[in-house]
Amino acid sequence: MNIAILGLGYVGSVTGACLANLGHRVRGIDRDELKVASILRGEAPFYEPGLNELIQANVAQGRLSATSSIAEALDDADVAIICVGTPSERNGNLGLGQIRRACEEIAGQLPGRAKRLIVVVRSTVFPGTCREVVIPALGSGNFAVVSNPEFLREGTAVKDFMEPTFVVVGGDDLEAVDAVASLYSPLNAEVARVTLGTAEMIKYGCNAWHALKVAFANEMGAICSKLDIPASEVMATLCKDTRLNVSAAYLKPGFAFGGSCLPKDLRALNYRSRQLDLALPVLDNVLASNQRHLQRSIQTVIDLPARRIGIYGLAFKENTDDLRESPVLELLEQLMGKGKELAVFDPHVRIEGIHGANRSYVMDSIPHIGRLMRPSLGDLLSWADALVIAQKPSPEALATILAAQRPVVDLVCAVGQSPNQMIP
Repeated sequence: MNIAILGLGYVGSVTGACLANLGHRVRGIDRDELKVASILRGEAPFYEPGLNELIQANVAQGRLSATSSIAEALDDADVAIICVGTPSERNGNLGLGQIRRACEEIAGQLPGRAKRLIVVVRSTVFPGTCREVVIPALGSGNFAVVSNPEFLREGTAVKDFMEPTFVVVGGDDLEAVDAVASLYSPLNAEVARVTLGTAEMIKYGCNAWHALKVAFANEMGAICSKLDIPASEVMATLCKDTRLNVSAAYLKPGFAFGGSCLPKDLRALNYRSRQLDLALPVLDNVLASNQRHLQRSIQTVIDLPARRIGIYGLAFKENTDDLRESPVLELLEQLMGKGKELAVFDPHVRIEGIHGANRSYVMDSIPHIGRLMRPSLGDLLSWADALVIAQKPSPEALATILAAQRPVVDLVCAVGQSPNQMIP
């Protein structure tokens, strides 16, 4: 394909050189004449391992060039990839000035153009930018818009491009999505074909997750240092668990956490850090974040127009009868004060069979829980006007719930893709 790259910074130069190396004809465009001249000489405009050699080879082969003329760059382009900067503004908002200017420049070349242009946004932009900024700025013409966020780390950018874990391509025009996906076909990478907004959000999710991991590791390092414990040994051992610690486990949106371990141990860790005069804002706010999520869930249920609400699940998670610090208990407490009639079914909980600390906890929290319990899911469904899924049901139980054709609030993403969804 013939590809125009708008912006020859880190992302644009690496993207252009790598696409040229995959066999495409690439022309970069930048207002900075020094960057343009550097590419034309076969030199990288900045240091990045392996990039200089890649640019030199592909300029020599005639697959890579550069210009400061937008008309020249788009003359025979099939795809225009926007790789301009999106810096932070003083208030923290994303600066989209360069994105708008790039789109306006492209728009100026669209009138009279016979061949459709696929405009690809590779810059990091907040969800909604393609629909609310890019498409309006492009105006009318023969074009399609696709989101294709980059996942390149400075220092390993060439390797990251050529050996990706996945490629994200978002858009409504399936033909355009397929065309952009085909750019990466020699890499044999998994391609996630998603909507525009989902593609934009995936990039933010990845970067926020990376930042959170760094902050978490540093806070663990801080408390280990105070306790004269080797932090590197703690974290190295933690990372050996690829079943839970370094995996998709616990990274699925759903209901608030509870149980006998996580809340208790976080409270203890935060208490100890305060004793050591350590400020650990990430760890200190985990419980607060969990509580806010619980309140969002509770409010969703409170807003239900139904009076008789059935709740599936009482234990803090599925396949257990442990009620200690189950978020469902707080859900019940708050709903009782809102004039709702409540009933609960949990396939593994029988109040008469609960003993020890588990029984003490639930009796202290809701001593009258026994009268809310229903003997079967069928009994719960026949009584309720609406149902709350507060625990992952078995496939059979889920089928029964959906077949009952009651309004459902899905707190655990058993049906929907986001927590607290209403399923009519």
